[in-house]
Amino acid sequence: MENQIPPRIANILINSLKGGVVPRVGLEYITVGRAKEIAAVLHDIDMISDGGASFRFIVGKYGSGKSFLLQTVRNYAAAMGFAVADADLSPERRFAGTKGQGAATYRELIANLSTKSKPDGGALPLILEKWISGIQTEVKAVTGSEGEAFEREVEKRIFEVAGSLEGMINGFEFAKAVASYLKAYREDDAELKSRVLKWFRGEYATRSEAKAELNINFIVNDETWYDFLKVFAVFLVGAGYKGLLVLIDEMVNIYKIPNSVTRQNNYEKLLMMYNDALQGKARHIGFLAGATPQCVEDRYRGLFSYEALRSRLDKGRFSGEEYTDISAPVIRLQMLTREEMYVLTEKLRDIHARLYQYTPFLTHEDLLVFLTEEYNRPGADTHITPREMIRDFIELADILYQNPGKTVRDILGCGEFIHAKGGIGDEEISDEFAEFEL
Repeated sequence: MENQIPPRIANILINSLKGGVVPRVGLEYITVGRAKEIAAVLHDIDMISDGGASFRFIVGKYGSGKSFLLQTVRNYAAAMGFAVADADLSPERRFAGTKGQGAATYRELIANLSTKSKPDGGALPLILEKWISGIQTEVKAVTGSEGEAFEREVEKRIFEVAGSLEGMINGFEFAKAVASYLKAYREDDAELKSRVLKWFRGEYATRSEAKAELNINFIVNDETWYDFLKVFAVFLVGAGYKGLLVLIDEMVNIYKIPNSVTRQNNYEKLLMMYNDALQGKARHIGFLAGATPQCVEDRYRGLFSYEALRSRLDKGRFSGEEYTDISAPVIRLQMLTREEMYVLTEKLRDIHARLYQYTPFLTHEDLLVFLTEEYNRPGADTHITPREMIRDFIELADILYQNPGKTVRDILGCGEFIHAKGGIGDEEISDEFAEFEL
């Protein structure tokens, strides 16, 4: 598979991974392990498409692969016909706030709204226009009508979908905005389209401004953004998508909030979202939240400092190091096995060769030497992460490509590879990799 990878994707993968960043494309070329975790989340996605809702936390330390898993699931969901929105939390983007932090999270989610045909975000206009044109095509096929009769039937179908939203919180205003977009679409009114999109993106600062420009006496704010997102999910299903998957990363930024009251307000909002999903109050929407163990389990500042969350998310009596419940609300990522890391380095070797157009020269033994050296670092068993090892391996491949006369042992033994400690002799390949011996 690696031999067929387009050079553009190979370039994105190598540069992103070397910089410690999760690439948004090409993940299928380097996905290793995590089969159980992905299967559990894909089961959730099936439930979302059937009208349910879900909320999961993906927990792992920095560099363990939680952001990678989130992006992998993002790509899977988009390919399956879902709309996907993602956002990283920050001091300016939270679940709750008094200075627009909640609305800022919503705006980031909508800005990153993606579909299979629009994978890089900004899919809102495409979704609305695809929905309208889809209904036009359906009406044409069923009725064969034209002119005013055709327009009336299209409008009727569109208002049926919009009308189904009116029973939801903020659904009436959402339906009015949809109707306004239909009017702008039919009349090719670019100004009105722009105003409606501005409203959907949560960019109106005051209700009076939205009332004056659209005759809609509602805006997305810190209090309403989550309820509005639920309406959006139901609308997306009416527009032909299977649901909405929301990915929220960098939960550690809630943990870092210094003010305890503000922190607890965010946990309270999070609890409400979690309860909604599990109690059936939300439909066709799923949440995946990426967090570190500390920001979940710290009893003083983490999620577990909020007792209602701790009682819901803490492990049961029978889960432990040996047995983990992959269907629990919290999926705790284990380290990739050494066998999985070997497979990953093979993939990276071939992608690197594809990028720079050379025949892979790193041998099976070279990979074993590299991995043994990495795992021999002090504290590697508990502290080394896939991110570090990937970055080290790409650096090694770069150096060897730029210095054709050098070998892996030359680089690891001369101190240029500053993270590696100690040397490896010809007879010192770790027994941990014995099963890979040719």
